[in-house]
Formats: sequence, structure tokens, C-alpha cells
Amino acid sequence: MKPNFRLSNRASSPLASALVLGGLALSVISTTQAAERRFAYSYEAQTYVPGSIEVENWVTWQDRAGADRFDFRHEIEVGVTEKLQLGFYLVDWRHTEGGESEYHDTAIEAIYNLTNPNTDWIGSSLYGEVKFAKEFLELEGKIILQKNWGPVSLVYNVALEAEWEEEGLEETKGEVAQTLGLSYMVSPKFSVGAEMLSEVEFEDWGGAGPHALYFGPNASLRGERHWLTAAGLWEVTGTDEPDFQLRAIWGIHF
Repeated sequence: MKPNFRLSNRASSPLASALVLGGLALSVISTTQAAERRFAYSYEAQTYVPGSIEVENWVTWQDRAGADRFDFRHEIEVGVTEKLQLGFYLVDWRHTEGGESEYHDTAIEAIYNLTNPNTDWIGSSLYGEVKFAKEFLELEGKIILQKNWGPVSLVYNVALEAEWEEEGLEETKGEVAQTLGLSYMVSPKFSVGAEMLSEVEFEDWGGAGPHALYFGPNASLRGERHWLTAAGLWEVTGTDEPDFQLRAIWGIHF
């Protein structure tokens, strides 16, 4: 059983909270100007400069059969060296429509930059992540590739996840995930593009499960210290996964 720490009974405010968060972000961005993040489902190869700090708030809405679900994340990212960036997920939690809000996990991530997407023939980074909670552990490794041509940015991620849960962490599964993103910078404050998400699960590390494939548009607004990125993806394969998911990330750079 996955972690199931109840935050409230039949909470009904996640969507309202997400809308308020988005409204605040837009009002702030309109008066300032920030570091960019163009994609909602893909990580980019470049890391933050040493000493820089960024706070990110994520919300992902999934259109699921029977009940929609909202996933929330609150993260702090820190530039450690010219090549190394660390991230701390203070809390990942979720709310199911008509149900309860539940704590899911806490996590630590590291991104190590290898090559620059602007000056090298291709930009690349290595990503590692550990998620943990009561009766839950997940390890993830990822390769990040990116190339920028002036206002155009192309990014590709491939990730392998291993998950253990239930009492004694006896239940296991794996997942191979790939993302592809293309973005065009219309102006220094605004970018538009598209993203693709591919996911295949392996229960007990046996045979591959159904292949879920998503595709949809994205957009990014940037200010001096604030940015807001969103993407809406539709499933183009017939699986039991959500038919549609919408993710928005609001970042504040210090």
C-alpha cells in the first residue's frame, strides 16, 4: 500500500488553490522579468549557477475514470557548483475528487551537467532521484539531452524508475519513461511549443504493460525572478491511464 497520510476529510479546495496560485503567478510575472523553464514534463540540461536558489510549486490535474486527481509538489532547487544542482521535494501530496488529501512522499534529486546545449554540439546532464515515505521507496535515473538553436529548444529525456512498496517493500515494479519537447521563444517573456510523454510499466519487473503515449501543447511565461510553465497532454493510446493531464509549474528564483 502506498503512503496514505490524511491531510483532511473530503477536502474540496485543491482546484481553487491551484487557480489562486496561477493567478498570483501571472500577476507577479506581468511586472517582473525571470530565468526560463520552457517545459512542464521534460527537464533541461543546464543547471543553476552556484549559490542560486529556486522555489517551485507544481500542480498536475489528471482526468481519471471515476474520479479526477490533483498531484501537488513543493520543491527547493539549489545551484551547488557550475555543474551540480540539488533539489529537495519538501512534500508531494495528492487529492482525489470526492476523497481525501494524502501525503505521498518526500524526495531528493541531483542533476550533473556534462555539456552545454548552446555551445556544444549537444547539451547533456545526468539526473538521479530518491523518493521515500513509510512503506514506499523509489529510485530514478535519467539522461537529459538538449540542443538550442537561437529561439528554438529541443529536449529529450529517458528515465528508468524502480519502485518498492507495501509492508517490507515487497511489492516491486519498474517504469521506462521518455519525454520529448520542442519550444520556440516568441519573445524574451513568452515561449510556446509541444511535448510528448511515453510511459511503460513493468509489474514485478516482468513483462511490459500497456504503452501510454501522450501529446499536447505547452507555454511558458518568464519575468525577472518568476516564471510559469504549463502543458496539457492528451493520451493517444487506449490504456487505463488518464485520458488527459494538465501540469503547471510556478517558479521563484532567488
